[in-house]
Amino acid sequence: MNPRQLSAISLLAALGAVTRIGFGKVALVVPLDIYGALIKVGLTETLTFVAGFALGPLQGFLTGFLIVIVSDMFMMPGIWTPFIAAIIGLIGIIGGFLRRLANKPSRLFLSLSAISLTLTSEFLQNAWFALFFQIPLIPTLLTGIPSIVTALVNNTILFTALGNKMVRMVREVASQPKGG
Repeated sequence: MNPRQLSAISLLAALGAVTRIGFGKVALVVPLDIYGALIKVGLTETLTFVAGFALGPLQGFLTGFLIVIVSDMFMMPGIWTPFIAAIIGLIGIIGGFLRRLANKPSRLFLSLSAISLTLTSEFLQNAWFALFFQIPLIPTLLTGIPSIVTALVNNTILFTALGNKMVRMVREVASQPKGG
């Protein structure tokens, strides 16, 4: 990783953490029944995917991991923090590998990526929660449906609306200057 990539990762992680903290604070003051849905609004997965797609799998993982670790330190850190951070980081890893399929992805490619990555992430987060707290997986998944739907809508909109623009921007910021 060059210094420009580290700067891009730092910027994306800071933006993601601040956004996650902001939406997290709002979610904490709303009625409990919409907390689960509201907490899924934000840029975390989109920025993680963009970092992976623009910079590579390791950089994507690091971006997602940092977003969760840093934001949880200001919100509600717990035993779940490193596990959720690793699951979000996985989105960055996959984003880095998906770049090999389409260097400039279509909206359909971005939509399908958002849907598949969100469903994978939500399943893994719910499975970890069920395993850790020793509760059945199916009821955990069923009670998480509003959260999953919100994450799907949020990520699909953000991936398709911002994905290509953000990838271009991050690549420009992170690229070495010519002659340098």
